[in-house]
Formats: sequence, C-alpha cells, structure tokens
Amino acid sequence: MATTALPIAQSNRLVFKGLTWREFKVVEQLLDQPGYRISFLDGTLEIQQMPGEEHETVKKRIAALLELYLLMASFDFKPTGSMTLENEAANVKREADESYKLTPQSKRPDLAIEIIFSSGGIDKLEAYKRLKISEIWFWEDGVLDLYSLRDRNHTPFYEKVSVSQVLPTLDVSLLCRCIVIDNHVEALKTFQSALLAQV
Repeated sequence: MATTALPIAQSNRLVFKGLTWREFKVVEQLLDQPGYRISFLDGTLEIQQMPGEEHETVKKRIAALLELYLLMASFDFKPTGSMTLENEAANVKREADESYKLTPQSKRPDLAIEIIFSSGGIDKLEAYKRLKISEIWFWEDGVLDLYSLRDRNHTPFYEKVSVSQVLPTLDVSLLCRCIVIDNHVEALKTFQSALLAQV
C-alpha cells in the first residue's frame, strides 16, 4: 500500500496521508480488533489507541447525566454509543465517544459527543458535517463546546452555540458543573435534584 507520507505520531495516535478509500478499508480490516479506533477523511487515516481511565470516566459521566436528563424530559431516545458512522461517497468514517438518536424516526444519531485529551488528527467537524450529524459536543480541558449544524445557501456548516439546538431545555451550565464533581454518585444526585427543582 503506497502512501504519500510517513505516519505522523501524535500522542496515542498515528496519522497516515494519501490513502484511497479502498486502501483505508484494507487497513480497517487488518486492525479489526479491540483497542483501536479508526477515522478517515479525504485520504487521511487516523489510528488511535483506545483511551485511558480519565477519558472513559468523563465519557461515562457525561453519558449518565445526559441519559438521566433525557429520561426525565420524556425523550424516546436511543443511545448509539461509539457506533461506526461512514459514507464512502463523502470519503469519511468516524466513531464518536457517545452518540444518541433522540427520536424513533432518526435515521442517524442526532447528537455526537467527543472527549478530547489530545489535539491533532483529522478535522472532526468536517467529518461530522459530511455525516450530517445535527449537533456535536466537544469536552476539552474542562469546557463543553456545542456545535449545531446549519445550512446557508444549501451549504452545511457548524455554528458554535451556547444552547443546544437538539435539547433546547437542557441547562448546559448545570450539566458542566455536574460533570466536574469528583464523586460520580454525588454528581448524578446533584443533577437529578436540580432537574426536579426545575419541573
């Protein structure tokens, strides 16, 4: 398999440039084993080792809080986790840390969540834009950034927002405060109490 550049090491990931979709699918099959996450965008292949405890703890905390909110807000939601999202025509494959379909009619996740502990690799927003994911959340350095998919003259783009467009009644500042509480059970109880007080 010919590539135009040597792999670029970036913390726990390798990045290869200049691959065709077919070459990417061959590598994907070779690495079809636990411990790796593979993304692809416009000929750039990113191979990332599965993250450690800190990453997984934050991921599960956000998921637990969000699912508690969705349950209490009576959403008929479906957690789709880190399901593979790919589109050969758009030359893209990506796996979120967590994702959700927020209605039974959703054909793809409405919301994807990424926990970022190292920068670099493929352009995540560009990848999700091609996959037509309505909203993306990035948790990085204790900050939650929300991006909502918009359309201008039939051209999709992500706009950074302070209020979730897919979950407009969610108190994002409350969510962020509970994400950083040390004790997991205390975080859930605090969040639940605040939600009950809002009813």
